[in-house]
Amino acid sequence: MASPEHRATAAAILPLVGGAANISSVAHCMTRLRLELRDRSLVRDEELRALPAVLGVVEDDTYQIVLGPGRVARVAPEFQALLTATGPATGAVTALALAERGAAIKAARRTRNATPGKLLLRRVANVFVPLIPALIGCGIIAGLNGLLINLGWLPGITPALTALAGGFMALIAVFVGYLTAKEFGGTPILGGAVAAVIVYPGVANIEMFGRQLSPGQGGVLGALGAAMLAVYVEKGCRRFVPAALDVLLTPTLTVLIAGLVTLFGLMFLAGTVSAAIGEAAGALLSGGGAIAGFVLGGLFLPLVMLGLHQALIPIHATLIEQQGFTVLLPILAMAGAGQVGAAMAVYARLPHHPGLRATIRSALPAGLLGVGEPLIYGVSLPLGRPFITACVGGAFGGGFIGFFHMIGDTVGSTAIGPSGWALFPLLRGSHGLGTTVAVYAGGLLTGYVAGFCATYWFGLRNPPEPAPSSTPAKD
Repeated sequence: MASPEHRATAAAILPLVGGAANISSVAHCMTRLRLELRDRSLVRDEELRALPAVLGVVEDDTYQIVLGPGRVARVAPEFQALLTATGPATGAVTALALAERGAAIKAARRTRNATPGKLLLRRVANVFVPLIPALIGCGIIAGLNGLLINLGWLPGITPALTALAGGFMALIAVFVGYLTAKEFGGTPILGGAVAAVIVYPGVANIEMFGRQLSPGQGGVLGALGAAMLAVYVEKGCRRFVPAALDVLLTPTLTVLIAGLVTLFGLMFLAGTVSAAIGEAAGALLSGGGAIAGFVLGGLFLPLVMLGLHQALIPIHATLIEQQGFTVLLPILAMAGAGQVGAAMAVYARLPHHPGLRATIRSALPAGLLGVGEPLIYGVSLPLGRPFITACVGGAFGGGFIGFFHMIGDTVGSTAIGPSGWALFPLLRGSHGLGTTVAVYAGGLLTGYVAGFCATYWFGLRNPPEPAPSSTPAKD
């Protein structure tokens, strides 16, 4: 049943983004309503940001309205229903003119902001994002299974849990190949077929450069490269193979050429790179310790703002495939802890700002569970200085975990995606579960406290004026 509150939110947003005639498509992610606009100049930003349900606005390829987890999934259908009920605007000439003008504005913005490097990182990230639910589910099962094995409980069920947790990871290269081909414009099943050779046990019989291949060598990076090569070969075949022979020759040549290059080149190269990534991550934290953790935790929020955090997704996946967990994610998750601490300080320092405090109250539960966008775009970034002090909190939390890694208490995550409190079920380390949980919890607490203190004392030297209100504010 539709909620009147969510229907009212959708109805309030629609006129502020130019009405139904200005919307070409609607989608949503975990926290944002994503709109394809025909004419960006029709949007009334200030009025939109002032809506109580709106936590912030982000401009990228789409116009993104931050509503927060849970709410966005309920507002989006109501918004789509309004568009359907409203129908196309009258006046075909006006609609066409708006579409042409909006397309020109969008093209100019993309030319200005979208660099080839960022676009490539975004497309690579799009390959791995669909894998996150399976990584989370299998990671939690693996953690539960490890706990049962350590306790000696349910010995009859643990082999089944091992199979459930390990089956996906054993074949992850196939999924990466499939999704890579799909993202880069090839035939997905051909990408999966070429990548499947990486995990095929029979590759152990192949020798090249005096070395034997081993199943899984190159991992997700090899699968990514193999599938991208398959797309390139397939597109080349489409240009030169006669149409009458396309159905026979194109898939055959794609698998043959891309597969041979993968076996006799990419698997060795990707295997070397994958091994180097694992060694570099371990050496960075073992040698750098608190300093490395401080830098990583402090820089993650700016990386997110620049879109450069997407480059870390294949690295996380490689570490999970190699070692069973990624040691980088718990440190980077400390950025969210600093964000939570900063938001708490803003709440405490600005008692006469009911609108801002209401935003913090609604966004804080999501922030504690590792979804930081509502707090970033609704609180710290608009205020400016608290974004910097949130980075300080993340740096101290990262330094805490980095220090313990240096002395031998490694903390890692068996999946990518969650952070904050949601990461606890996915933790795995070099010692017992109790030690791993204690170190991660200590990092979170350090991030909260450091983010709070830095923001409380240094983050609000010039606090904003409270919004005028005709009625006494209740908080």
